[in-house]
Amino acid sequence: MAVPKRKTSKQRKHTRSANWKLSTPNLAECPKCHAKILSHTVCKACGFYDGREVIVKKAEKK
Repeated sequence: MAVPKRKTSKQRKHTRSANWKLSTPNLAECPKCHAKILSHTVCKACGFYDGREVIVKKAEKK
C-alpha cells in the first residue's frame, strides 16, 4: 500500500483546495428581455426559457 514518505505541509494542503473559485460565472443575455442570466436557467426577469414561458409572471400593482 502506498504511504506518503513525508508530512504534507499546511501551505501545500491549503494551496490544493484554494483555487476552486477563481473565475466569475459566465453570464448570457436573455433573448426576450436582454437581462443577464446564467446559461441554461430560467430568466428571473421575464420567466422565459428556451423560447417559451416557464414561469408566469404576475403584473405589478401600481
